[in-house]
Amino acid sequence: MERPDAPGPDEPVSARVRRRLVEANKRFNANDNISAFLEPGELEALLDEVEGKFKGVLESLVIDTESDHNTQDTARRVAKMYLTEVFRGRYMKAPPVTEFPNAELLNELMIVGPVTVRSACSHHFCPIIGRLWIGLMPNEHSNLIGLSKYSRLAEWVMSRPQIQEEAIAQMANLLMDKVQPDGLAVVMEADHFCMQWRGVKDNQTKMINSVMRGSFLKDHTLRAEFLSLLNLKP
Repeated sequence: MERPDAPGPDEPVSARVRRRLVEANKRFNANDNISAFLEPGELEALLDEVEGKFKGVLESLVIDTESDHNTQDTARRVAKMYLTEVFRGRYMKAPPVTEFPNAELLNELMIVGPVTVRSACSHHFCPIIGRLWIGLMPNEHSNLIGLSKYSRLAEWVMSRPQIQEEAIAQMANLLMDKVQPDGLAVVMEADHFCMQWRGVKDNQTKMINSVMRGSFLKDHTLRAEFLSLLNLKP
């Protein structure tokens, strides 16, 4: 018996994945992770599909990919870049994170950062390059994670088409779930190339925003201590 999501003779793999998401009533916005809905071999098939469609984009831009040696393999390079590098956090499962019990019952402020983050805005697919700081107030039930894991989790969240406000909220939700602290603070500062490269072409403006949870939201003294310890200078 044919599987209900088996492709038709000309059905692209993207349509098959999209149908699974719709049938499961799962959101698949630009900054969502859809790895749970990809079956073995489908990422490679998506790469072929994106390559073919990007060739069409180059043709519509009137670029001679047959004679121009610089662009003969551009469609393949772009497809690989999007699926396995720039937006890999959309298609890959979360990185493994080793968790340790809070054996010493640590309950003092911890700050991690600055963590370099790279993303692309979901409006224009232009780069977002910045820094991230994380503040934690653990409790006796918290799970402590290795220092490098904060960078790995940040990379997984940011390597999707994002807007900064939603990106740090996703990061905060992820860390609250992993660490279960009394309080969490996330601050991000970033340059947006959709402003620098196009539009107003302003290369001086940065965006800084924050998310505060738990004790960082309720205790203004703790919040002030955290913010005072951040090095926001270049």
